Amino acid sequence: MSKKYDVYGIGNALVDIVTEVGDDFFEKYKIEKGFMTLVDEQRQFELIEAIHLPSSNLACGGSAANTVIAASQFGSNCFYSCKVANDDMGKFYLKDLRENGVDTNLTDGTAPEGITGKCLVMTTPDANRTMNTFLGITATYSTDQIDEDKLKDSSYLYIEGYLVTSENGQEAMKHAKKLAEKHGVKTALTFSDPSMVKYFKEPMEQVVGASVDLLFCNEEEAMLFTGKSSLLEAREELKKVAKKFAITQGANGAMIFDGDTFIDIEPYKVKAVDTNGAGDMFSGAFLYGITHGHSYAEAGKIASLASSKIVSKFGPRLEWHESKEVLNHLFD
Repeated sequence: MSKKYDVYGIGNALVDIVTEVGDDFFEKYKIEKGFMTLVDEQRQFELIEAIHLPSSNLACGGSAANTVIAASQFGSNCFYSCKVANDDMGKFYLKDLRENGVDTNLTDGTAPEGITGKCLVMTTPDANRTMNTFLGITATYSTDQIDEDKLKDSSYLYIEGYLVTSENGQEAMKHAKKLAEKHGVKTALTFSDPSMVKYFKEPMEQVVGASVDLLFCNEEEAMLFTGKSSLLEAREELKKVAKKFAITQGANGAMIFDGDTFIDIEPYKVKAVDTNGAGDMFSGAFLYGITHGHSYAEAGKIASLASSKIVSKFGPRLEWHESKEVLNHLFD
């Protein structure tokens, strides 16, 4: 029997504030480049003021949100479980999700008092992305936000690694995975960021448990998680915790394990201006592919081409017509 949703995502609901800065900005404000760092609201406000927010772009984000929106734009039916407050940013978040065709547990008028989380995404001229995140109310994301009936009616549960930073987030991850296993729903997990594996390795291992059906990570995350110094060693070690996996390699494409063999996915050569959202786009496009009759090799090509288009522009998502152009280019 077919499921209503292709992907049921869980993750932090953050309004992304995307802007451009120079390396000197990181030096002046003592920001660790290339990582996601959790900050309090006052610190984030200080940085936003220094950058001059009006020149920035706003979008509903968070790693898993970017992924389910990408999958939706390609043609997947998606549900996103998250938590926002009843402030202006929370209302903006719900509206943006709906406009991108994603169903959600969020409803008008039922959001609690509080402050919706925000992620300051700073892009440098070398196309690197650095994030300073104030979680706001999404720091209290818990098992209460998970809709078992909607999850049961999904092909894949997609878990965002950033949830591992809080105990309630860890519980939500494990609870959702347990429900997925109970109802025969496959579990996909993304490590999200090297810092999640570096600083939260033990709880991440607990979430992974015996194994996940599909794992998304980049080279650095793969080696940090497995404790191996080479990608060839890391990929062998990952077989012990993931039935299938995709390792993104930036300008070198990606490496996919389909459960039997390794598949090298060629990169599409572009001039990168912003790497923000590239991994999220890869996951979303890939999930669309494997839930719509494509092989892992074909899904990898969709994901690689979509990611190349993301890094050649600012912001973490494509326009609807750009997603269709990717599919037309590969399969028409």
